[in-house]
Amino acid sequence: MIRNDALDRLPVRDAVPELLTALEERGTAVLYAPPGTGKTTLVPLALAGLIGDGPRRRVLVAEPRRMAVRAAARRMAWLLGQEVGEAVGFSVRGERRAGPATRVEVVTTGILLQRLQRDPELAGVDVVLLDECHERHLDADTAMAFLVDVRATLRPELKLIAASATSDAEAWARLLTVLDDSGPAPIVWGKGEGHGYHVHFAAPPAGIRPSHGTWVDPALLRHVAATVRLACEWHTGDVLCFLPGTGEIARTAGMLADLDAEVLQLHGRAPAAVQDAVLKGAEPGGRRRVILATSVAESSLTVPGVRIVVDSGLAREPRTDHARGLGSLATVPVSIASATQRSGRSGREAFGAVYRCWAEADDGRRARFPSPEIQIADLASFALRASCWGDPSAEGLALLDAPPAGALTAARSVLTAIGAVDEDGRATERGVRMSRLGVHPRLARALLDGAPEVGARRAAEVVALLSEEPPREYGDDLAAAWRAARRGADGYGARWKAEARRLERAAGEEGPGGGGADERGAGSPAGGGALAGGGEDVAAGLVTAYAFPERVARAREGSGFLMVSGTGAELAEGSGLGRAPWLAVAVADRTARSASARVRLAAVVDEDVARAAAGHLLASGEEVHWEDGDVVARSVSRLGAVELAARPLRETADPVLVRAALLDGLGREGLGLLRWSREAQELRQRLGFLRRVLGDPWPEVSEEALLDRADEWLEPELSRARRRADLGRIDAGQGLTRLLPWATGEAGRLDELAPERIEVPSGSRIRVDYGGEQPVLAVKLQEMFGLAETPRVAAGTPVVVHLLSPAGRPAAVTADLASFWRDGYRAVRAELRGRYPKHPWPEDPAGAEPTRHTSARLRRER
Repeated sequence: MIRNDALDRLPVRDAVPELLTALEERGTAVLYAPPGTGKTTLVPLALAGLIGDGPRRRVLVAEPRRMAVRAAARRMAWLLGQEVGEAVGFSVRGERRAGPATRVEVVTTGILLQRLQRDPELAGVDVVLLDECHERHLDADTAMAFLVDVRATLRPELKLIAASATSDAEAWARLLTVLDDSGPAPIVWGKGEGHGYHVHFAAPPAGIRPSHGTWVDPALLRHVAATVRLACEWHTGDVLCFLPGTGEIARTAGMLADLDAEVLQLHGRAPAAVQDAVLKGAEPGGRRRVILATSVAESSLTVPGVRIVVDSGLAREPRTDHARGLGSLATVPVSIASATQRSGRSGREAFGAVYRCWAEADDGRRARFPSPEIQIADLASFALRASCWGDPSAEGLALLDAPPAGALTAARSVLTAIGAVDEDGRATERGVRMSRLGVHPRLARALLDGAPEVGARRAAEVVALLSEEPPREYGDDLAAAWRAARRGADGYGARWKAEARRLERAAGEEGPGGGGADERGAGSPAGGGALAGGGEDVAAGLVTAYAFPERVARAREGSGFLMVSGTGAELAEGSGLGRAPWLAVAVADRTARSASARVRLAAVVDEDVARAAAGHLLASGEEVHWEDGDVVARSVSRLGAVELAARPLRETADPVLVRAALLDGLGREGLGLLRWSREAQELRQRLGFLRRVLGDPWPEVSEEALLDRADEWLEPELSRARRRADLGRIDAGQGLTRLLPWATGEAGRLDELAPERIEVPSGSRIRVDYGGEQPVLAVKLQEMFGLAETPRVAAGTPVVVHLLSPAGRPAAVTADLASFWRDGYRAVRAELRGRYPKHPWPEDPAGAEPTRHTSARLRRER
């Protein structure tokens, strides 16, 4: 019996006539309805004609999460007074409850994508409702792009609805316009806010440190736990507390262990029975419940009994290091849209209370919507689906946000390496098979190539482990985790067994190896079943290495490992994998503050497996480089960044590589590696002076400029050099003369423009120092008697004269001798003539005779 009383209480019912009219007239619509108004449960029933008097249709509802799929199907079946699997059914990976009479089927977006790629027309489906669009999951964005394409090219009668409580409705309306020029798709606005709620801001205490990676300040969790306690004191009803991850849920649960309430943990890895129990609600007269949940409870779910929401204000988003092939999670402030969704959980059944664990002043600084997953996630699966769809560049797909070019290039590189796409990015037959397996392309490659080697069942079981990371308590040894999953009676073990069976069937359907020898992934072995009789450790390592060849890692001297991608890897202290010579790393992450990745899950392998899995990274050749102050030349065999073998090269090293290494050494250690005589240093200073005052054609002689022009002034000596000692024999001064402007004839004016020495009145030829901003002439004061004007060099630049005492100590500095003789000399004379009485100190230096000698000798020479 249909529960009309419950249906009548859902506010979205008033919007259904307008929605049906929009679909009849345009075939597409955007449904915007606040949380708790019934868009997920009532609308599909009306679209299918299961309530009301509309035509009978088959409706497909796509939800982002398995938990939401089950909950939505169960709720709709309850509203109809039926069991799940009759008029309303569902499908998630590894489980389907639907039959011939099913009119509304709820599926994950991943299942929808699988069906679209197997049957683009979606034969038998009349309406597709894509729920919770605002979450911007990559699968949902991709599914909508494909559906828009299907309507435009294959099935114009297929009706599409984008539904959300907080999304940018106008953007989705523009996206859904595909068949005519009549403007954006209609937007149907559902009324009502459920029962409403009041928001309280519970600002945390000062000193809370910002989250980074998956680390959250324990002080914030203590504040969240205290807020839960406060809310329990002030309000009645169950509490739904949002936290970023399972680790924070477990720690917060520990802080609430003494609370007079049943503390439950709700997340995607929780056993289905636990999830169902939470969503079913407490028994009449039962204890109050405090449900600690991740974002899985944000949307598409009604948790019975909840009147209070406590929001930590944090969420987890994926991050991908495309250069290293590593993924990680980042803890970020929850967006305004997600905070609104979370708050709506409190007002589903009665007026609610919401506690936001941040300051009210911080509310407006939050992002409006969550980051679109297409902009931050690994795009390998997306790129393969786009290629199989016939649009490798994705430029023709109706996407709200285009995929980042760098991420898409990295994804295509992975797909090319595993044989999923050709050089033009088009899907190969092998790639099409991979796309139908329902796992990441890396895991599809591991399944198809691993099955002939270790057997389909073993390969499927390992891939099932890799597709959903085992609980941390299983440890970091993949083979041991495999055995634990087989023994385990927990929720993970049950899901793992179901997925392993599905993958084994899928591998069998696709045939042995998934393709011919010409289509196998790079590094795949040619034979079949070679390791089928090996142990589980061998099978775990081989399949993992096939999935993540860039993460094959060899032990370093001392501690840690080096992946073939070039990234360091560290095990947790006390790990039993520490003595392994090689590992195939299944799960690792690297924070922005860490130089090495943290290994979460890995399997032991040997070098033969490493070579087989990462064979496309195997290379041999000469390596000549500058190391420890000299040229090192070796013949090296490498697996990516991992050195497998090396032998030194003597005189047979490639001269071009040697020359490049010598230039690298000069760049690192400087031109001081060359032989710089005093004359060479002075020539460089003279040329530097001429460059400053005259510019071209005089050469730039800075370190950088000289290295850039090494071909012009260090040859042919540089090409004949083989080691550091040979650089020390190259005369830098001789080389610099090659840079002089010989072609213009200016080189002949070097001594005129920047003379090495200047003759002073005493007859001495004094060396000019060009090392500073201005040239300097350091000369004894008596040798300059009789010279009225300061000597000048290029462009009339006066030299700075350092006038020295008879003992060679500075007495005065001037760039204007005439002024010095007139104004400064008297003071110097008064100070020094008593100290040096044997030297001449005439009253009129401008008219006196210059000398290098004492007064007595000067008289004798006369």
